[in-house]
Amino acid sequence: MNFFIKSYGCQMNLYDSQRIEDLLLSKQHSKMEDIEKANLIIFNTCSIREKADDKLFSDLGRANLLKQTSKEINFIIIVAGCVAQSRFQDILKRCPYVDAVVGPQDIQNIPDRIDDLIQHRDMDTLVLTKLDPKDKFEKFNNIFSFRSISEFLTIQEGCDNFCTYCVVPYTRGREFSRSVQEIVSEAKNLISRGCKEITLLGQNVNSYNGLGDDGKNWRLSQLLWELSKLSGLKRLRYTTSNPKDVDEDIAKAHRDIPILMPFLHLPVQSGSNSVLKKMNRKYTREKYLDVVNMLRDYRPDMAFSSDFIVGFPGESDSDFEDTINLVKRVKYSQSYSFKYSPRQHTPAAKMDNQISEKIKAERLKVLQNLLNSQQSEFNKNSIGKIEQVLFVKKGRNSNQINGRNEYFQAVTVNTDKAEIGDISNIKITNVSTHGLIGELV
Repeated sequence: MNFFIKSYGCQMNLYDSQRIEDLLLSKQHSKMEDIEKANLIIFNTCSIREKADDKLFSDLGRANLLKQTSKEINFIIIVAGCVAQSRFQDILKRCPYVDAVVGPQDIQNIPDRIDDLIQHRDMDTLVLTKLDPKDKFEKFNNIFSFRSISEFLTIQEGCDNFCTYCVVPYTRGREFSRSVQEIVSEAKNLISRGCKEITLLGQNVNSYNGLGDDGKNWRLSQLLWELSKLSGLKRLRYTTSNPKDVDEDIAKAHRDIPILMPFLHLPVQSGSNSVLKKMNRKYTREKYLDVVNMLRDYRPDMAFSSDFIVGFPGESDSDFEDTINLVKRVKYSQSYSFKYSPRQHTPAAKMDNQISEKIKAERLKVLQNLLNSQQSEFNKNSIGKIEQVLFVKKGRNSNQINGRNEYFQAVTVNTDKAEIGDISNIKITNVSTHGLIGELV
């Protein structure tokens, strides 16, 4: 069949979509870049925010129009991912034309289920929503293809933290860590195909606790050291981290591993201890600031990004000011901020003192103005510096090439003397709306 995949949300969803694609290609299905040329449409969904849910149902309506007008005997629509797991009953009720609903820990079974749907075209909507990722990764092993110089590699899934606003434990299950051997094998495969940079992924990546070759469970710092030994790997990153799980060994790794980049996405969500407690984040603002300071003690040029939720139930003006003050102390290089969005099945959705949309919008504007000014200042401070840039793709214009520096800033260079995959010294000459502009030294 001719398949089209749309991925919503986080990097882990993108990784999963790529693995679905690899499995389908191994079964001789053909990938389409245009949804209108496909007769197998897969939406790999995210349920972190309500907006993503709304986008899905809008896309499903358009997919159904294509299905109704198609001349193909077999036309299959599949909803996969976190929304499939958490809202499969809504999907079945609102979209009876959907052929299969597949949770994130069942996506490895999609190719086999397609065969079932073709052979039994009158069968009811197929629902697969178990929460065991072990089988998933067993099927993924050794079936993946190289796509770019910079690749994602999932090392851990699920979460045991149960933050009161988050659906991840209910959509991806409890924490599961892949073995060191599996991860190293996948990394070697990527490197052999030309990958220069690997970003390790996990819902709570620094709670990694995978089985090592010595029969003991390894922590993230040990895994980072093991991967740093691989010949050909030039850069190493990891995301997303929970502040409560950042230890001194991680800080030392940032100091001592040359290919481990001095940039960390460290979500704080709020600067208020009262709100953090209601969120069940299991750390305080003081603990968060201690972690930031420790990392900067070991690696003084460390840069940070973060996630923020404004308007969490019960958030007062004073709570919000605590967040603003924390942002001013840390000075982020970039960040993501959102209005609180109630999610089904989460305790926060049932809390008293829900904040009005008007107040949420006002607070978000204030926070984003501050975060944007910090990002702008961080970018401007790069002007005149010589920075190492890994080039990952061609630019829009001829002789233009795009890459990222060590701090994950986008850098654009006009030159015909650099190739994708090169790591070059670039003098930063200016800033643009979305990054930096430089010239080859």
